[in-house]
Amino acid sequence: MKFISTRDNSPAVSFFEAMRRGLAPDGGLYMPEQIPKISEDFWSSIPGKSFPEIAFEMAKPYLEEELTENTLRTVVEEAFDFPVRMKSLGNRQHVLELFHGPTLAFKDFGARFMARLFSENAQKESEEVTILVATSGDTGGAVAHGFYKVPGVKVCLLYPKGKVSPLQEKQMTTLGENITALEVDGVFDDCQRLVKKAFLDKELNEKLQLSSANSINIARLLPQSFYYAYAAGKLMEQGVSDPPVFSVPSGNFGNLTGGMLAGQMGLPIKHFLAATNVNDVVPEYLRSGDFKPKDSVQTISNAMDVGNPSNFSRMKFLFKSSGSKMKDQISGYSYSDEETRQTILDVYKEEEGYLLCPHTAIGYRAAIEYQSETNTGNHLITLATAHPVKFRDVIEPEIDKKIELPARLNRTLKNKKKALSIDKNYGSFKEQLMQLHSR
Repeated sequence: MKFISTRDNSPAVSFFEAMRRGLAPDGGLYMPEQIPKISEDFWSSIPGKSFPEIAFEMAKPYLEEELTENTLRTVVEEAFDFPVRMKSLGNRQHVLELFHGPTLAFKDFGARFMARLFSENAQKESEEVTILVATSGDTGGAVAHGFYKVPGVKVCLLYPKGKVSPLQEKQMTTLGENITALEVDGVFDDCQRLVKKAFLDKELNEKLQLSSANSINIARLLPQSFYYAYAAGKLMEQGVSDPPVFSVPSGNFGNLTGGMLAGQMGLPIKHFLAATNVNDVVPEYLRSGDFKPKDSVQTISNAMDVGNPSNFSRMKFLFKSSGSKMKDQISGYSYSDEETRQTILDVYKEEEGYLLCPHTAIGYRAAIEYQSETNTGNHLITLATAHPVKFRDVIEPEIDKKIELPARLNRTLKNKKKALSIDKNYGSFKEQLMQLHSR
């Protein structure tokens, strides 16, 4: 299978080449030349299948020219060696807990899968790869831990100073070794701009083999389609035959794009909800038809503080730039910090102490609102993107109770921060990259 740019002005490449490049030469994002269709027999067989079994079948059409089946099975079994749980909250509402991996965030799925693919590719190539990552929260920690000590790979993480939680910062800045963290005096959009500019810098790319582990990378995107099928299978095990509605907390919109990919591969899905905070560029597009990027606003759901989501180009690609088709399948919702806090408290009181992180709370509120507006009889699944303990500073004042910190995270908080501070100018970033290369 070949992969092409969303801007359609770059040569088609293999999966591993698309993974290594991260961004296409024309500045577009890589997507499959054709979305593979998986048989109805497979989708009807997913109840009772393990997550790695589902992941293997969904990944195979994309990677069958790159890896043997045995190698691919090993990759998915090693990458997804942690549980995925679904919590039913009544009235056909469910929460898919994607935060049981090493860093307690859904980003572990993409980071661990991608790290193992890079490891496999490193056995074929002799060149060292430098991975650039802009993060507004959990991506940094997931990538740092996923790629820690992976041979032939250096990782450079960029995060906005003072705009990630203390735990998120420690998860990405305490490892050292092949992981370098850059604390940028700016916002997430500045970090993302620096990364994109580096990929288009001819001089830099002549000296470094650059790639990315953000959701712009096709290897990060692909595994984000797997858990939609797993969740649907869990509903089918309960005797639910109608396709579900998925409510997806959305920032850079890679997670939602993964769901759309699963749907176009044949997974029966009723509808998607694009749920975000006041950085509502995509919900506004779904309402008005105008895509107007804007400066991001800082909120308590920091991973969604994105004013120009990169994966919108992939959303347009999947719908062949038809706004009407996108609106038929996706509804947009956005909420304030006050509404987010209220949802956390309401669910805590009504669901016997069940806790939602701020991002998940936004998704859940959208699911409740959509259910009320449409009176749908379909079940709704909200993707829980991070463990609530990662946002203790937000949640504890609302519930008036301390959240116990898992032992492994307590150890992380005690580790020493190792980060370099830079301004948001590209020259400062390029200088740090060149120094990284010379080590």
